[in-house]
Amino acid sequence: MDLRIFTEPQQGATYDTILRVAKATEDLGFDAFFRSDHYLHMGGVDGLPGPTDAWITLAGLARETRRIRLGTLVTAATFRLPGVLAIQVAQVDRMSGGRVELGLGAGWFAEEHAAYGIPFPDDKFSRLEEQLDVVTGLWATEVGEKFSYDGAHYRLTDSPALPKPAQAKPPVIVGGKGPKRTPRLAARFADEFNLPFGSVEETEAQFGRVRAAVEEAGRPASDLVYSSALPICVGRDDAEVARRAAVLGREVGELRENGLAGSPAEVVDKIGRYAAVGSTRFYLQTMDMTDLDHLELVASQVAPQLD
Repeated sequence: MDLRIFTEPQQGATYDTILRVAKATEDLGFDAFFRSDHYLHMGGVDGLPGPTDAWITLAGLARETRRIRLGTLVTAATFRLPGVLAIQVAQVDRMSGGRVELGLGAGWFAEEHAAYGIPFPDDKFSRLEEQLDVVTGLWATEVGEKFSYDGAHYRLTDSPALPKPAQAKPPVIVGGKGPKRTPRLAARFADEFNLPFGSVEETEAQFGRVRAAVEEAGRPASDLVYSSALPICVGRDDAEVARRAAVLGREVGELRENGLAGSPAEVVDKIGRYAAVGSTRFYLQTMDMTDLDHLELVASQVAPQLD
């Protein structure tokens, strides 16, 4: 059972704060540190001191960590041209010694695009499909060969398809709740399928759709890792759970229903329910990046019960 720390730095975090969390992630034995890819805060926070770029951040962490996997959940396809993205991910993968994973999604937050002058096209899903095709195609091209692509949105001519990542292919994560196109996209491109913020019942249903799509594409369903992303709010007692929920601006009951909240025993039980329907990897959405004691509690009292 992999436990990964998943952060939302656009809500307000400096690089130094992100680095402290990443180092705690490594020191406490978690499998990976992931971050969102957003340029604008959400909800009732001011987002100060402002956003940090996902891939610039991960490049820094690649040099300042040694073991943990690093990645995005998820990079927005609207933010970067696919050729540029392939270069960025390959370079950070080399900087990390082969520890990078790419979560890639269509992009959805219209306000952040407007705030920073980023185009927000209507046909985002078809662009995502072409981005996945281009990025993985560039990585797969043999050194000395050329890569060309003639899509509706992106055209590449005689690309040298360099640099190459340290890994033969950084794992690609596709996720979402779409019942038809998302499973098909995962079947074609993904090494991992992630369902974000879904109930146990939703997770079981979507995993089933993805497994069927993978098999229809001629791959064993077991080719993919199936994962869940859920908010985490653990406490040694009810008061500590309530305090952490209050910092997040959420109710304890709602977090228990829609996330991993409560005592360590409660959280272990909830994780077990997701594991029973196929989740083998969990992205623990950690909103308060100053609360390193929270990570220590999960590492010491939740993780050992999942071995």
